Amino acid sequence: MPDLDITIGGRVFQVSCQPGEEHFLRAASAMLDSEAQPLVAAMGRLPESRLLLMSGLMLADKAAAIEDENRQLKAKLAEIEGRPQPEREKLEVPVIPPQVVETLAELAARAEALAARVEEGA
Repeated sequence: MPDLDITIGGRVFQVSCQPGEEHFLRAASAMLDSEAQPLVAAMGRLPESRLLLMSGLMLADKAAAIEDENRQLKAKLAEIEGRPQPEREKLEVPVIPPQVVETLAELAARAEALAARVEEGA
């Protein structure tokens, strides 16, 4: 088991962890230290147990707030997912509007009539 030296509130502690978990222990101790530093700055030297207790409680308070927010977001998501899907509005658009077909038929008839005149005159 690897032994790591971690610093919390300016104090060094030696802690053991499972192989491969060193990164997680360093990250967790950094979080605890970030809570301890303001306590040390505000109150000066505290007994070790009090420093760790207060830092742990502050960190637990943040974790509880995050869990509460997570629960609220999950409830909101479940509500949104539970809503019925709105019906999609069907919109039919003719490929070729009827007026275009009629106009093209008229143009074709005129073109044929002109072609017939041209042939007669030639």
